[in-house]
Amino acid sequence: MLSQVKEKVKQLKRETVPIYHALFDRRTPVAAKILAGLTIVYLLSPVDLIPDFIPVLGLLDDLILVPLLIKATLRLIPKYVIDDIKVKIDSKEKLPAKWYYALPVVLLYSYLLVVLFGYARQWFDL
Repeated sequence: MLSQVKEKVKQLKRETVPIYHALFDRRTPVAAKILAGLTIVYLLSPVDLIPDFIPVLGLLDDLILVPLLIKATLRLIPKYVIDDIKVKIDSKEKLPAKWYYALPVVLLYSYLLVVLFGYARQWFDL
């Protein structure tokens, strides 16, 4: 069962290349471009919302969040656009991992740490 889930996740991750190319296609609606951009940034970011080193929870974003983002993005992009993009690109193409894609997640973590530190100062009267 776990192998089937992993295979489905791999299959969905293959859809990221057409989603990436749909970002730059004029026929893609604005709402789809926004969600596609968020999806691509999250997938390419080396930092996960839930770090992988946390047992069980670390895998939840890969098994639940990523597929949901990909499916939601694909639903917003017209099927003919995705089909046209798939014809034009090589299915083996992969997206580059860039360090600056992690910036939004790092900023979110930094903000959460500052907020938690502020609450800890109030709680412990530091």
